[in-house]
Amino acid sequence: MVTWIALTGLASAASLASLTLTGPAGGAPVPLEWGTGHLTASALPRITYVAHRGGAREVPENSMTGLMTAYARGTAQVLDFDTRMLRDGTPVVFHDETLNRTTALGGEVRGLDTREWQGVRLRPKDRLPGSWRPERPPTAAEVLDRFGGRIVLMLEAKDPRSVDRLAALIKERGLIRSVFVNSNDPAVARRVHRLGLLTQLWRSAEQLRTDRPERWRSFVDLLDVDFRARDADLRRAVRSGIPRVWAHTVVTDAQRDRVLRLGCDGVITDAPGRLARAARRDARRSARQGARQGVRGDFWRDVRLGVAGDAR
Repeated sequence: MVTWIALTGLASAASLASLTLTGPAGGAPVPLEWGTGHLTASALPRITYVAHRGGAREVPENSMTGLMTAYARGTAQVLDFDTRMLRDGTPVVFHDETLNRTTALGGEVRGLDTREWQGVRLRPKDRLPGSWRPERPPTAAEVLDRFGGRIVLMLEAKDPRSVDRLAALIKERGLIRSVFVNSNDPAVARRVHRLGLLTQLWRSAEQLRTDRPERWRSFVDLLDVDFRARDADLRRAVRSGIPRVWAHTVVTDAQRDRVLRLGCDGVITDAPGRLARAARRDARRSARQGARQGVRGDFWRDVRLGVAGDAR
């Protein structure tokens, strides 16, 4: 188990200095437990937790500081972020089409070039725990260089035109088995697969009512389903033959427990820290209950997390 420096909500430059990581070419040491090779999706646990946009209820979404904090806390095995493309073709980490909601500026992201992007500053939400400073949103290349191979990444290509460029960035860094490329469009997912990348397809609750996910199993590595979907729709997704089925965007224990009970093997959450604390607390409670009943505590922990036996 790798022990990381615990960060509070106060994400100062000093507290993050010890977490500075460089890309594969930078020569920065990696934890001994990971060896010298890249961490890949094959190393993910049976039940996987994903920090959605870095954990948007706990850190500034899609920010380098937020992603670094989520990585250091170790409460998720996957970091998720969104990408859009600038006017000059540079993929950047950003969710919305416009700058209005999360920055002090306005206008469309695609209207800027790389030089103009340097002047954009994220505006942290007041309701976030802790104290956060405005910062420039990173480029996709910067996030891949910072985390690539050290943790599994999930990026959504908000602009389908950016897929070729994103594929090049991923391949240049040797990360084709370490990064899921996400889209809501099956045609884009098929294109991502043909480029040799890990393919993720997300679907809304409404879409899942009429979807036939088994049609996608030849080219989708990860089906990303809306937790609000009906039980029958989630079960159909789990039985589709697609290797991984993860549910978004979970924020409560009850939501997590339901999707795991229905067979999903991953939880995409805006609150990875809170859910992880709750899972540890519940596991301890289940272990005590099992001890009283003469059953091993790890069995009760697995039942709680939905991993005892073949959940699918």
